[in-house]
Amino acid sequence: MPSEPHSFAYLFERFPSFVQTFVYREAVEMVRQGMNPWLVSLRHPEDPGDLAEKLDVDVFYAPAEKALRAEVDARRERRQLPGAAHRAIPRNRQEPDSQRMFEAIWLGPLLRERGIRHVHAHFGGVAARTAWWLRKLFGISYSFTGHANDIFCDTDFPVTNADLVRGARLVVTETDYARRWMEEKYPWAKGKVVRVFNGVAIDGFPAKEPASGVPRILSVGRYVEKKGFRDLIEACRLLRARGVDFVCEIVGGGPLEAPLQAQIAEAKLEQQVQLLGPRSQGEVRRLLAAAQVFVLACVPEKDGGSDNLPTVIMEAMLARTPVISTELAGVPEMIAPGEDGLLVPPQSPSALVDAMAKLLADPAAAERLGEQGRVTAEEKFAIEKTARALKHLLIERVGVTVPESARGMDLAIPRRGFFHHLLRFFDK
Repeated sequence: MPSEPHSFAYLFERFPSFVQTFVYREAVEMVRQGMNPWLVSLRHPEDPGDLAEKLDVDVFYAPAEKALRAEVDARRERRQLPGAAHRAIPRNRQEPDSQRMFEAIWLGPLLRERGIRHVHAHFGGVAARTAWWLRKLFGISYSFTGHANDIFCDTDFPVTNADLVRGARLVVTETDYARRWMEEKYPWAKGKVVRVFNGVAIDGFPAKEPASGVPRILSVGRYVEKKGFRDLIEACRLLRARGVDFVCEIVGGGPLEAPLQAQIAEAKLEQQVQLLGPRSQGEVRRLLAAAQVFVLACVPEKDGGSDNLPTVIMEAMLARTPVISTELAGVPEMIAPGEDGLLVPPQSPSALVDAMAKLLADPAAAERLGEQGRVTAEEKFAIEKTARALKHLLIERVGVTVPESARGMDLAIPRRGFFHHLLRFFDK
């Protein structure tokens, strides 16, 4: 057991994950700021070795699903479970998503042993639904950060998105757009939903390479509908028709790889547009340093999903690479058009090609936007600032335990008296 108490537990579905590096950075920064969270992952990471995060923190992993269920069933046979958990198993065993209940029953006693009264999850998904069961069966409160499709798209699980919001002590969204969206959908949750930007580490970006040779356009993201790669490829076709020399590299992977490759072949763009597949974070940063323009043509999906606050845009800004994106969801909270990047309407390849041509034809303007983008990203998205904002919310809104080491590093943390703890007791 640590010499200082855990302030709260982070509960993850799978940690770390190559496609969720912002979650890893936040957890590491919360540790650095002295909050001593207990990091719990329900599943082991599956990233290939060359893409896997090098862990700087200790992570506690739950057993595999079948082993976990068997262990919980054995405890029930021996009557070692609290009454609520004992009774919940036969009522809910055959329900869809019942694994979340078993995870909570397995994890609840471990949290109590460590004196942890609150868990925070990322995404309104697996981990958040497990946290919902922790509250129901053990009285352990929870909060979660909603990101994009996890909150924009409803599910058919027994524990609904509305249930997650209703049961949470605090709901964090990464943009004001998402906060307003949730307050309109769940008007009774107004005041419970708070915006905290995702954060990124602002160091470690290679120096910007001077423009030379064929201009390079870069895009990064999963090969899925909401990234708008079809529009980007069409804009590249239009750009070539204007006689502009360029290369466009698209980093990522996913279900649309074959259709995108077919679109490139049909437009005879093999010499201009390349699907590079997955790349490590270091490789992506080197590609950003060499690119003249970064483009992410976000679009709304047919089921209502969309990007919200794409981390890769922050990284492009920190790399001083001028960004072109679309006026969708939280993206306008990242970029002030004409000041630190350019925005165009979504699903408009003609507007996209105009913006691309403009920056490729005016390197001085592109450099100015890139430099200001770096300033904006440092001000808004530095992980030290965003993790501190979440930390203060957990302390002030939830009342999590504050280790003395955290107080020594942040004099703005308030001291809590008797009446605060009394109010928290009656708010359970």
